[in-house]
Amino acid sequence: MKIGITCYPVAGGSGIVATELGQQLASRGHDVHFISYAMPFRLDKFDSRMMYHSVETTAYPLFKHDPYTLPLAAKMADVARSENLDILHVHYAIPHATCAYLAKSLLQSGGHHVPKIITTLHGTDITLVGVDPSFFDITRFSIQASDGITAVSHYLAEETQEVFRIDKPIRVVHNFFDPLRFKPSSADCSRKQFVTDDELLIGHVSNFRPVKRVTDVIDIFDRIQTELPAKLILIGEGPDTILARRQITKRNLASKVLFLGNQSRPEALLPCVDLFLMPSQEESFGLAALEALACGVPVVGSAGTGLMEVIECGVNGYLFPVGDTASMARAGIDLLKDKHRWLRFKTAASERVRQKFSAEKIVSEYEQYYTEVLNG
Repeated sequence: MKIGITCYPVAGGSGIVATELGQQLASRGHDVHFISYAMPFRLDKFDSRMMYHSVETTAYPLFKHDPYTLPLAAKMADVARSENLDILHVHYAIPHATCAYLAKSLLQSGGHHVPKIITTLHGTDITLVGVDPSFFDITRFSIQASDGITAVSHYLAEETQEVFRIDKPIRVVHNFFDPLRFKPSSADCSRKQFVTDDELLIGHVSNFRPVKRVTDVIDIFDRIQTELPAKLILIGEGPDTILARRQITKRNLASKVLFLGNQSRPEALLPCVDLFLMPSQEESFGLAALEALACGVPVVGSAGTGLMEVIECGVNGYLFPVGDTASMARAGIDLLKDKHRWLRFKTAASERVRQKFSAEKIVSEYEQYYTEVLNG
């Protein structure tokens, strides 16, 4: 198949999943064309079956901000026409599904072959952006106009159906990880880079947006380190990075917290971590948690979110109500103090996600869905 993929190219779950999917599809013999304003974050290796098409924007005094959606739609149509794409797979409803609809209309008006549009919903495009009154109608229209719709969790699919009253079926295709990369042992990871022999290492990965509740991460870690010698590594960056730094300074934790910024290869760091924290306000799935679990790291996170489909509470991690940092910290402390239970959790973490969320299984589900949509 010839597949066009559009995603946000920055460090975030939707862009990472889209990029990893493209790489996996290329390895299976499909031709993949990434269409975006920048090279996707994890597109860090060459493959003759993968091509990147840059979307150029034009500065003009009339516009307060350089327009992106119209050039993106035009580029989608151009690539679909020149490469004879079978599918335009867009990740994140706004604005990508809207742009795909415009591209499809352009192609139809010119009498060209029109690819099928598949929209994958990732979370905040529905739970935050899409429900904004200024975006609600266009979000619903764009989803409905797609030939196929997928969501990364049952939680998100149900939320979308309820909020937007979508009358088309939404196929759940979970996020995935590459088991050859994300595994409990890594030659690249050395704990001595971060902690002494008697210290524990706590980890967090996110784009540091308010929904990730990074101040809760700091609070949980602070409670843990009062009882156990520990350090915290923070991977990623975003609008709440400054807020996190202020909180760390206020709590006198500067010597115990390491900011590592965005990392394109978190699998080189996660195997060193003893406990992963993900106390988000909202998670449609929790890709960062999945990658931590794949590396054998138990996760403490928020209940009532898509994390419930990734974490089996009491087996490979714990889930508590959003904001209950005291319970999250207590569970983390008790687990880290019980070496035998912690080792059981580590083993369960890796084994469970390998059974359910490996790239081999999930990418095959995408291929099957592509075929269904093309034949439908």
